[in-house]
Formats: sequence, C-alpha cells, structure tokens
Amino acid sequence: MQFFLFLRSVLFFAIMTVATVIWAVACLFFAPFPYAKRYYLTSRWNVFIVWLAKVLCGIQYQIKGAENFPDAPAIVLSKHQSAWETIFLLPMTPRPLVFVFKKSLTYIPFFGWGIALLRMIPIDRKGRDAFAQVVTQGRRRLADGQWIIMFPEGTRIPVGQKGKYKHGGTRLAIETNSVVVPIAVNAGECWPKNSFIKKPGMITVSIGKPISPEGLNSAEMMEKVENWIESEMRVISPHAYPK
Repeated sequence: MQFFLFLRSVLFFAIMTVATVIWAVACLFFAPFPYAKRYYLTSRWNVFIVWLAKVLCGIQYQIKGAENFPDAPAIVLSKHQSAWETIFLLPMTPRPLVFVFKKSLTYIPFFGWGIALLRMIPIDRKGRDAFAQVVTQGRRRLADGQWIIMFPEGTRIPVGQKGKYKHGGTRLAIETNSVVVPIAVNAGECWPKNSFIKKPGMITVSIGKPISPEGLNSAEMMEKVENWIESEMRVISPHAYPK
C-alpha cells in the first residue's frame, strides 16, 4: 500500500512541477490583462493542483459554512497544517485573496512570477516596521475589493497540535475596521507537513461566522478566533485530539 502511495505521490509531484513551469510562463502573457482576468487565469493553476491531488492521490474535500462568507471587506484567518490550504483557498473564496509573505519569495523562478502579478502584500522583514507595511498595503487591497488571508500560527502545525496565535491579523482588522473570518481545516491529515507522500482522505474546510472588531482589542479578538478554530478542529478531526 505504501509503495503505491509513493508512486502516486511521485506522479503528482512530476505533473505539478511541469504545470508550474507552464503556468509561470503563461503568467507573463497574462500580465497586460485587467486584474480580475489576470487573477482568474493565474489561479487556474490552483484549481488544477487541487483536482490533480483528488484524481491521483485521492484527496477529497468538503466545505462547511460557505454561507458565512460576508459581502464586505474581510481578513481571513485560517488554521495552517499543510500546503494544501494555501493552494485551495486562493480560488475558492468569493473575493480575490491577498497573502502576506516575505518579499524574497517573489524572486523564486516560476513560482514568484505568478504571485508577483496578484497584488499580494510582500513584506521586507529587514525594514523598521513590517506591520506598518501590512497596514498601508492592506488598506489599499481591502479598498480595491480583495480580502487578506493570514495564518495566525505563523507556520504549518502538525495534526492535533496548536501553535501560538499571533495578533497580527486582528491588529490589521482593527486598524482597517474589517471583520475576521476564521477557518478550520484539517488538510494535514492528507498532505502532512514535510511529507512527500500524500494520503487519500476527506479534507474538511469549515468557515466560521465573521467576527467584528467593534469593542474589542486585538488580543480579545484573537482569543475569539483561536477559541472558534481550535473548538472546530475537534469537531472535524475528533480522532486527532484526546478527550
């Protein structure tokens, strides 16, 4: 069984690599298009990779609470277990998503070419105030109709564990007077951190009700986000948490 999982993962990786090169080159031709068209075409790579993982590796998915997405500027704060959700969420939310990431990633051949065209928020962490950069660019992106996504734990967390929730996302929500949409996702069960082998299974993406910044400071707001996400993780992955 493990041997066949390995073979399927090898094939997945090979096709994904070829697709990435092709899409990156295509992105150069997408550059002159209006932003909405450019975003749609570039994010077809994400749709293809999610489909490929489903067909080759047996990684299914289901969405809970899609009706909770607001028709308003929002900061999306998601559980982070896997590379899968960074791929999946980009084309699957009602508005274009903007990631906050290290500016150096834009220099990566092929991959960096694509994200450089999508109005993301590249941050120079060597600068004096990285958060000020996020607020300045974040206001602009939200005003333009994009949503901002951040992973409050900062890095991928193993299944069944919890990282330290940092307040950057809720600070930004308060600075921009935007609601926060919490997301719980258990993608690490199928696409684990630092694991080449992808496992078949059902990933659940659960979307919580928007949390307003009104009357809250960043710590209080993040406490609400953390409590909802971690409680929901025990609903969608009960076997991963001791009772």
